Amino acid sequence: MTSKADPWSKLDVGDARRLNTAGRFDFFWVVLENHAPGLMLKLPSLPEPLPKLPKLKNMSLSFRKAGETPAFVIVLNDKSHREIFETLCSDVVSAGESAATVGAALSRTVKRTQRWHYLLRGGVNKGLSLEEQRGLVGELAFLRELAGGLGPDAAVDSWKGPSRSAKDFEFMGACVEVKARRVAAKPEVTISSEDQLADVAGCRLFLRVWDVASAVSPEGLTLHDHVNMTADLLKRSFSALDQWEETLHATGYEPENDYDGRRWHLGEPATYEIKPGFPRVASPLPLGVSRVKYALSLDACANFRSDVDLLELIREFSGDE
Repeated sequence: MTSKADPWSKLDVGDARRLNTAGRFDFFWVVLENHAPGLMLKLPSLPEPLPKLPKLKNMSLSFRKAGETPAFVIVLNDKSHREIFETLCSDVVSAGESAATVGAALSRTVKRTQRWHYLLRGGVNKGLSLEEQRGLVGELAFLRELAGGLGPDAAVDSWKGPSRSAKDFEFMGACVEVKARRVAAKPEVTISSEDQLADVAGCRLFLRVWDVASAVSPEGLTLHDHVNMTADLLKRSFSALDQWEETLHATGYEPENDYDGRRWHLGEPATYEIKPGFPRVASPLPLGVSRVKYALSLDACANFRSDVDLLELIREFSGDE
């Protein structure tokens, strides 16, 4: 039995009613096939390329036609959650209406829906450990370099570490593994698997190491600041921003977590080229040995330190000069 306030109660399959006639964007309550309740945002055109939409439990996200007009649609698959879905939709619309453009409204709509899904699935996680935060700061620093030199789309597309790839950044003809270390710690970095420094056919392989200091103080940049700085460099490309949000989420970072007390300070990076003679655990490993993790002394890597311009090298390999 539905509530009198149910926004879908007087709609039939295929019907739509605008949420707010004074709203900036065209959000509609809709009823779709099988009488499924939904929320629709009409678009002037489909984004190119189409962003990859998250797969959610009990809800479906898709692009479809609304008459002759393209639209983004959120559909509730499990009708027993109709009441909470109405609350979700109202909050999603509020987030979308705060955007400056319809493209940004679409991005915020998708992102807010995903946040709701995560919350209902079990709540916000406890956040990243200090070492995970340090590592993310280092990867974001390199991602900003790439965004400035290669553009947002190429930069985000190369960031593979959060998707559990063996290398943090992958390009045509080159791979880069990024590590961050405490300034006052022993001059070493942790290699977490035998694949991280393994050769890749047809690729030159580099290790980029950042000194990253941290302190509980009011001065400096928080993890949120580093994330926002990076997002600012990507926002001119909708497709890059969409992929960035998905990849960032895969790192375990959540903006709702409290990272405001600690500041992160980047030092100068060092680049090493991994080639024959470089100190590493070689792959393939002996039969029965796996999940290798070891400390790599940077002093032992001194002869492999390189002053190569990674951005220039990547551009050469890609033919983008």
